[in-house]
Amino acid sequence: MSIQGRLQIGEVADTVGLSIRTIRHYDELGVVVPSARSTGGFRLYTDADVERLLYVKQLKPLGFTLDEVQLLVSLRDQAATGELDDAGRDQLEVFAALAEERCTLLRRELAGAQLVAADLRAAIARGLPDGG
Repeated sequence: MSIQGRLQIGEVADTVGLSIRTIRHYDELGVVVPSARSTGGFRLYTDADVERLLYVKQLKPLGFTLDEVQLLVSLRDQAATGELDDAGRDQLEVFAALAEERCTLLRRELAGAQLVAADLRAAIARGLPDGG
């Protein structure tokens, strides 16, 4: 149930496709902290919080640690508000290069997986009477 335009953790979990436990863990570590709490102490998330969680979820396949994710989110927020200094910009450059490198590796893995899938489809087709 939404409270004053904010979502409770269960709604957020459904929206972003993360478990409630994972979202709580991110809160405890300070990776993504909800913008508010209800009078009963329930975590309340804004649209911006949900976007941040989606971004964190996108970082997972790139293999960044939670400490790196926390730093990336912070630097990204600073960049969005125009508060990013030269050191932060340098850090983002390093992270961008790492992300690009990891994307290249993921593309190679995907290409291999696609070859396996195609081979399996071909094996199925060969095993059908009259070739399909």
